[in-house]
Amino acid sequence: MVATYLKRWVGNRILNRTSRKGGLDLLKMRVFPAQVTLPLRRQGLDPLPALGEARETDPVHRLAHVFGITVWMVTGHAESKAVLADSTNFSNDVRPLVGSDPNKPSEGIGGLGFTDPPDHTRLRKLLTPEFTKRRLARLEPAIEKIVNDQLDLMEAKGPVADIVADFAFNVPFLLIADLLGVEEQDRDRFRALGPARFDLSAGGIGVFGSASESRDFLFEIVRKQRANPGDGLIGSIIKAQGDDLDDVELGGLADGVFLGGYETSASMLALGTLVLLRNPEHFERIRTEPGAVDHIVEELLRYLTVVQVAFPRFARHDQELFGKQVKKGDLVAVSLSGADRDKNVFGDDAEDFYPRRASSAAHLAFGHGMHRCVGAELARMELRAAFLALAHRFPDLALAVPEEQLRFRELSIVYGLETLPVQLHAAKTQQAAG
Repeated sequence: MVATYLKRWVGNRILNRTSRKGGLDLLKMRVFPAQVTLPLRRQGLDPLPALGEARETDPVHRLAHVFGITVWMVTGHAESKAVLADSTNFSNDVRPLVGSDPNKPSEGIGGLGFTDPPDHTRLRKLLTPEFTKRRLARLEPAIEKIVNDQLDLMEAKGPVADIVADFAFNVPFLLIADLLGVEEQDRDRFRALGPARFDLSAGGIGVFGSASESRDFLFEIVRKQRANPGDGLIGSIIKAQGDDLDDVELGGLADGVFLGGYETSASMLALGTLVLLRNPEHFERIRTEPGAVDHIVEELLRYLTVVQVAFPRFARHDQELFGKQVKKGDLVAVSLSGADRDKNVFGDDAEDFYPRRASSAAHLAFGHGMHRCVGAELARMELRAAFLALAHRFPDLALAVPEEQLRFRELSIVYGLETLPVQLHAAKTQQAAG
């Protein structure tokens, strides 16, 4: 009791200092109020029961009132789609809450997720042609090679390997580095910048501090490629747009591609492998049933929804939102993981993993509306190739530790596993032990 009281008192003191002199500044926050973290907390693979209870009784739920800002949580599928698609009544511009230094571009908030039209429209048009199915088809051989190379390394390291460190993070990292055109000598530094960007355990200081470091690095890459454009995405945009796009805007676009294509895919690969180990019949289906991987990947996207909340929306004016009175400036957080367990869309067994579900593709794992993930199809290609190859290479893959020993991220926008130790050839291991 005393420890809990002291922790709360210290937290409140820090938060009060953060909110003085001009309102809330996320860059100075050392801790986020516990009451606003509900959509980021889980029990194993599942959102907290309280999230489901809120969806059933109050799909637009007043979550908290902190620093003069009311925070709303939207958990219903229909309500979430409506908010995500509405750029007339809601803004994605978070800059009023970030007191960054205008003389330090890396502290700015860039990228598509925090940008409103017309800037969002202009910037997204630069990326969209690079992520069409036709353009992405050229990446299939590269994806297959990256996946198989990593499986070769796992095989050599075995008989026990860590899916997280040895496979799940390496595959999307190498692909995104190739896609952006990051040179070999810069990749070690690049690799370390992803996970901290979504970790809220250190408050806004941790998140935005990591963001600043990441953008500094990408600005360096952009400046290098201004002088000598490469064959990757950054070089292609420079060649096509020339001076029409400044380094901050291009760095922000590259940052968005990096974040959307690295950490999220890595978490999906690791958590998806755990789900398939829990459900070995579907792991077998991937190996033996043509086309099964497509449905399994779609259901994994819905069931896991690793990006737990969408980019924050801010009410542009006083309005009624599904019966609730939302004031101008209120923050509306859409719980994607909550919406993707909505029984009204996915059935009474929405809490279960069921790849034969007809409605799986209605998920919001990639968001919805104009801010929907531009790299959604690339992510699907990556996941299908990775799970297919994994199922064929290691058909008797098994956990190497009891599941209760696995550690999940405690407070992260992108949910994930810390490690996933596996036996690559469990049957052979058992025979040898016998």
